[in-house]
Amino acid sequence: MSAAEGPFANMSDQKAILERLERLAAALDRLAPPPPAKTDFAHGEAFVWQASPEGFLAVAHVNRQPLGLLKGIDRAAEQLVENTRRFALGLPANNALLWGARGMGKSSLVKAAHAEVRRELALGSAKAKADLKLVEIHREDIASLPACLQHLRQAAERFIVFCDDLSFDKDDTSYKSLKAVLEGGIEGRPENVLFYATSNRRHLMPRDMMENERSTAINPSEAVEEKVSLSDRFGLWLGFHNATQDEYLDMVRSYAAHHKLKIKDDQLVREGLEWSMTRGARSGRVAWQFIQDLAGSLGKAMN
Repeated sequence: MSAAEGPFANMSDQKAILERLERLAAALDRLAPPPPAKTDFAHGEAFVWQASPEGFLAVAHVNRQPLGLLKGIDRAAEQLVENTRRFALGLPANNALLWGARGMGKSSLVKAAHAEVRRELALGSAKAKADLKLVEIHREDIASLPACLQHLRQAAERFIVFCDDLSFDKDDTSYKSLKAVLEGGIEGRPENVLFYATSNRRHLMPRDMMENERSTAINPSEAVEEKVSLSDRFGLWLGFHNATQDEYLDMVRSYAAHHKLKIKDDQLVREGLEWSMTRGARSGRVAWQFIQDLAGSLGKAMN
């Protein structure tokens, strides 16, 4: 019997196999993405959720307006601030859906309410259960919401998860992730998380889609129940409607005063109305766009 055919041959083969397996394992380790780094939420007040690779990106400067500049939505502002305040204090609070007219300050109110409650807590008027953070999740990443909340569940802070311009179209099934998270699912929504969303649609889907479901289903009432019931998961509904002329001018005047634009009131009113007519709308967004144009024409920088 030769040495190659003896008992040492098997040992040699096993060693070669082990070496190959080790090289293969090392190669797989290099290809595998590194585990997501744990976010230190103490280093910011607002973050953006990134679905791939999973993580939270800190926002250095939040683009928002002071609560006092949001005109024509006083009742909605009062309700959202109070709901946010209760949540920050560890009291029961509702998920909120802000729906209605475009450009009337829905997303601005979410950001302003967060800032206002943080300001109140900093002044010591009440003691927060934990630091209050704002986390934005993009509409296209809604399907990853359960993963996002799994990270937040383990954190010490309290979070408002915010999705701007949320809506669902035909054949879009990502709404199921949101529906399960809001109140369903075996784990439910984390105690330290509240969900705020803005939408132009009260039921988060186009009317023609709902009508089509009713007309083609065996049981029309049940065909849309699953999708329509999504909006029912929001305990707080805040409706936003188109501004009246007086409300629009109040917005224009408030912005002009806040940014110290030197212009006579009659000229401000005349030019503001002309601007709204060219846009075919009166809203907070239109008022802000006018003020930016006005500031530029006056050579005034806006901070």
